[in-house]
Amino acid sequence: MAKSKGTTAIGYVNKHGNRVLQKTDQPGNDHLQVVYVLQCPKGHEFGSNGSDIWLRKCPTCQGGADGLAY
Repeated sequence: MAKSKGTTAIGYVNKHGNRVLQKTDQPGNDHLQVVYVLQCPKGHEFGSNGSDIWLRKCPTCQGGADGLAY
């Protein structure tokens, strides 16, 4: 089993300053993923697959892809 790098931990902040707020029960759009809610430094919230958290940019102010529904 692969060791977690902590990117899905509540409070984790990625290289773009986006923080993990919560895990949801919603299925993501990638294999075996669920949606996590992230918040950018300006306060915008958006959904992301757990596997994408480390690289996600805010869709509102950082030019990222549309967030997933949660």
